[in-house]
Amino acid sequence: MGAVRKVATYLGLGGVDQYDEPYEYEGAEDEEWMPAAERAARRWQQAGEPARIVMVQPREYNDAPTIGKHFREGQTVIMDVTGMSMTEATRMVDFAAGLAYGCEGKIERIAEKVFLLAPADVEISAV
Repeated sequence: MGAVRKVATYLGLGGVDQYDEPYEYEGAEDEEWMPAAERAARRWQQAGEPARIVMVQPREYNDAPTIGKHFREGQTVIMDVTGMSMTEATRMVDFAAGLAYGCEGKIERIAEKVFLLAPADVEISAV
């Protein structure tokens, strides 16, 4: 194999290697495919438990895992970043927006420096 071909293969520009046997996942026949939003909704539906809304007032960006933990557990989170510097508050809102997008939820600004993170199965309406 020539040097140019080796570099192209290393960069992913070369041809695709063909395998003789298909790769099978263990337990793949037991699980059926479903969209991420549906998986998240099933995970977040807690039978018999009332919905929880958690109020979080982070003081620094290192408090982000707390917000992520509550949101991934299916809880609606109100995040108040008024006690943070503008730089850290911006980073925290960016984190929360990415978290909401990644979990197919929603983020809404409800007041200055106060944001609502809602899971996919929660509808937000303003009256």
